[in-house]
Amino acid sequence: MRFATRMLVVQVATQLVVVAVCTAVFAFLGVQQLKAEADSSALNIARSVAEAPDVRALVTAFSADPGTPDAAQLRDGELQHYAADVTDRTQGLFVVITDDHGIRLAHPDPDRLGQVVSTSFADALAGREVVTWETGTLGESARAKVPIYPPAGGAPVGEVSVGFERASVFDDLPALIGGIAVAVALAVAIGAIVALLMRRRLERLTLGVQPEELVALVQTQTAVLEGADEGVLALDEAGVVRVCTATAERLLGVTGAVGRPIADLGLAPAVTAALSGPGASTGLPLGDRVVFIDVRPVRRGARALGRVAVLRDRTDVMALSGRLDSVRAMGDALRVQRHENANRLHAAVGLLDAGRVEEARAFLADLVDRGSVDWAVPGIELVGDAMLQSFLGAKALAARERGVALRLADDTFSREPIDDVEDVVAVLGNLIDNAVTAAAAAPAPRAVEVSVLDDRDAVVMTVADSGGGIVDVDEIFAPRDRDADSDTVHGLGIGLPLSREFARRRGGEVWVVDAGGDGHGAVVAARLPGVRRAGDDVVRERGGA
Repeated sequence: MRFATRMLVVQVATQLVVVAVCTAVFAFLGVQQLKAEADSSALNIARSVAEAPDVRALVTAFSADPGTPDAAQLRDGELQHYAADVTDRTQGLFVVITDDHGIRLAHPDPDRLGQVVSTSFADALAGREVVTWETGTLGESARAKVPIYPPAGGAPVGEVSVGFERASVFDDLPALIGGIAVAVALAVAIGAIVALLMRRRLERLTLGVQPEELVALVQTQTAVLEGADEGVLALDEAGVVRVCTATAERLLGVTGAVGRPIADLGLAPAVTAALSGPGASTGLPLGDRVVFIDVRPVRRGARALGRVAVLRDRTDVMALSGRLDSVRAMGDALRVQRHENANRLHAAVGLLDAGRVEEARAFLADLVDRGSVDWAVPGIELVGDAMLQSFLGAKALAARERGVALRLADDTFSREPIDDVEDVVAVLGNLIDNAVTAAAAAPAPRAVEVSVLDDRDAVVMTVADSGGGIVDVDEIFAPRDRDADSDTVHGLGIGLPLSREFARRRGGEVWVVDAGGDGHGAVVAARLPGVRRAGDDVVRERGGA
């Protein structure tokens, strides 16, 4: 049996029990009320008869006679007629009048006149009124016994007993029970209808899923959602968060998100727009992470339930992508170097084959002085790391194709090899790409100047361009989604925010030294600590003291 059906049965059964108890109570109270009304009526009639002057005088006279009253005389007597008349008018069972010895002076059965009553009359002769249910010669009845006092006052001289038979007392009981039955039926019907409506409402709220199935769903949801690396955020149609896993809260930097509107979580506008819209499938910086947000609508049948956003942390992938771009650039540079070196060697061999030894000697001497490749980067000799040299040369070639001259600043001084050169070229490459883009959009002359300085285990880099400057310094580091026209890592996408996060994760920083403008470009600097071993370690490795 389904849970909703069991709940319906339990509710209806509970209503039936409650209604049955209430019916029993009301029936009991109704019977007691009918009995009380019968008792009250009998008592009032008995009092009226006992107070009648003729009754008091006649009973006093019969009580004063020491003999037994004659039954024949009583049968046609005034008291008998009076009692019969009261009985008819009140529709009672009987009106009995006795003297002080309990002799019946008036009775519905004339044959019993002059006989002692079958029930006790002691209380009445003692001056007490009695209301009780007793069984006499006329059967069980609700009766009231009232003393009769003589006209001149004194001790009671008889009693009046008035009774109503049980059947007449409970004449109104069927109507009472019928009314209660109608009320019971209406109560049960209303309760059943309400229970059915509640069942339908429950099934509509739970989409027809029963509570025992909900338990399994919660267990499965917890196991799946909390066991996955991705964060999951579920929003209803009103934009209120209904599910937010611990991973999602960590990536978004929020706590207690469940039950709150997405607009009240204090997220960046770009993040809120991504969660409320199609997502951010190309990456969005959130704090120190790069997150891909995939949003899908959720429906069950024809009913829209809201949206589910899956947050995938791709920081390490993006970092690796940046390093791979740098390695690709250095690979291109090395390939150019190899090709250029081969051309130069072929030229030298040709000079020797032609017997032009002096020209070949001069050509080789120039090759030794300038290196195997002429990168055309002024000041390249100030950089001691071979990989960084090749990287700067490759960037210079790429910049030259865009009409921008890349040169090293005069204050460049970096003679020691760099151990983690991939992070250095990833950050520096992004700064150079942004600077070249800015310079290429400006009037000639277009130039980018790079400075690289050693600072024990750190490298400090500055990149200046001849562009139009930075309009909003905070905006270039603000988290935002990449558009379709931006580069995949650098440029106007997530390059600068990601570069800053690279530096901060190493304990460094990327900042704007000069926003530029008014005829000169911007200057952006970066400091990356821990990219090389300490100086003393290098000296010992090289055999120094």
